Amino acid sequence: MVRSPRMKKRLSIDVVLFGAICIVAVLLLGGCAPAKMPTLSLFDGTTFDGWQGNLQHFRIQDGAIVAGSLEQPIPQNEFLCTENLYRDFELSLKVKLVGDPATANAGIQIRSRRIPNHNDMVGYQADMGQNYWGCLYDEGRRHRILAKPGPQRLHQALKPNDWNEYVIRCVGPRVQLWMNGYQTVDYTEPDESVEQAGVIGLQIHGGPPAEAWYKDINIRVIPQLR
Repeated sequence: MVRSPRMKKRLSIDVVLFGAICIVAVLLLGGCAPAKMPTLSLFDGTTFDGWQGNLQHFRIQDGAIVAGSLEQPIPQNEFLCTENLYRDFELSLKVKLVGDPATANAGIQIRSRRIPNHNDMVGYQADMGQNYWGCLYDEGRRHRILAKPGPQRLHQALKPNDWNEYVIRCVGPRVQLWMNGYQTVDYTEPDESVEQAGVIGLQIHGGPPAEAWYKDINIRVIPQLR
């Protein structure tokens, strides 16, 4: 088809406008999208650098942090915590409980803080033990389960008496948990007064002899959108 000079001019203008729109869109989207942050290791496998807690109840063995003891009862809840605070992040780690399955209990604290002059903590906990595996518990605050998987999903996700991988993602008021690739919790905090930043803690629950093992602890900080 032979185009007239007017059609050619209109076509050129349309192409220029379309190109300009594309460039503006790319610039805008690029400016808004957060940069992907690198994944950092929180535990070097050999030292407690970057962590603090009562080391009478924590040791390092075979490249893992081991909490508790199989030789004697655990007198009270104990936590090993990061020195740094974290707000929005994706945390991944491998965990294992050793001891009587009916009583052994532990968990991973997130967005938490220590209670002054006390052994306990306040904050969200990705729970471990009995039917609490895969649950989001509110430690030291509301003292209840905030969200949990159904029995079928827990059966799919859990590897009893073995290493299990937890992935914990916190962005704004939303907290999500995965176990071994299966999502167990997708919770949005309705209370705006609840703290959204804090330390990460590794727990052994007070009670009969038990051990909680933690290894391959990695975190990716998620930048906040402005």
